[in-house]
Amino acid sequence: MNVVNGIENYNATSNSILTIGTFDGVHLGHQKIINSLVAIAERQKLQANILTFFPHPRMVLQKETNLKLIDTLKEKQNLLSELGIDNLIIQPFSKEFSKLTAIEFTRDILVNKLGISSLMIGYDHRFGKNREASVEDLIVYGKTYNFEVIVIPAQEVSSLTVSSTKVREAIKKSDFKKVSRFLGRYYELTGKVIKGDGLGRTMQFPTANIEIEETYKLIPSKGVYLVKIYFEGNEFSGMMNIGNRPTINGFDQTIEIHVFDINENLYGKNLKVSLIKKIRDEKKFDSLTTLKNQLIKDEEICKRTLAEQREK
Repeated sequence: MNVVNGIENYNATSNSILTIGTFDGVHLGHQKIINSLVAIAERQKLQANILTFFPHPRMVLQKETNLKLIDTLKEKQNLLSELGIDNLIIQPFSKEFSKLTAIEFTRDILVNKLGISSLMIGYDHRFGKNREASVEDLIVYGKTYNFEVIVIPAQEVSSLTVSSTKVREAIKKSDFKKVSRFLGRYYELTGKVIKGDGLGRTMQFPTANIEIEETYKLIPSKGVYLVKIYFEGNEFSGMMNIGNRPTINGFDQTIEIHVFDINENLYGKNLKVSLIKKIRDEKKFDSLTTLKNQLIKDEEICKRTLAEQREK
């Protein structure tokens, strides 16, 4: 998959079919649409292209600074690359861009710059300045500028029973069984291991602290989680704590991962962490000894859960 940063950097070398969206989460609904797009592209010998926006338009137009996204931009790129897309065009979203009229967006962007032959779009899609135009307007423009509009009907959209909003709600409620069902995969965090204070090692529970640079990434609630950890082509199981470490009167939130059955220094490595299940909420203990005893119990619960999953 070719990633193009900015519409102005895309060079249309062949005809294409395009779909447009933020695709936050790349959930099963998104995957169904994209699979249809790729199938049509292969059948008609077209390029399969996606136009997406960053930042999320709601962050710019509605100033929703508290909106958190399911995927970082890099995570979304990786997920989309697995679906057979030819070109992912990432357009920086701004108030200026949002002021393009429907006809300007269609003529100047879709036709003259992106060179589309077909456009796949949801039945309720609206576009242009102040969301002035509808799918019916697009169909008229298509006849004028010689491109086909493929409309995803209402019944197909409603049958998916999944949306990015529903995924976010399930993550916030720590319902990771539902999250996995919506996404078709585990929810993931990715980050680089940074130096911690070494407290975990003194309790025989060494941890890797990961830093997630993207402040817009949705971080699950505080607590202990059963996780899988991936780095350098290896997969391990472990447990992760998200929180402020109240037992030692911590202030900043940290994400600490204890990897089972290895004693390797992970400092500086990039980790991908899949969340399988929340074990318990964060709790303040009266001593480090009490905390260590709880961590022993947490590890036992995690390993027992893994064993039960393998038996199913």
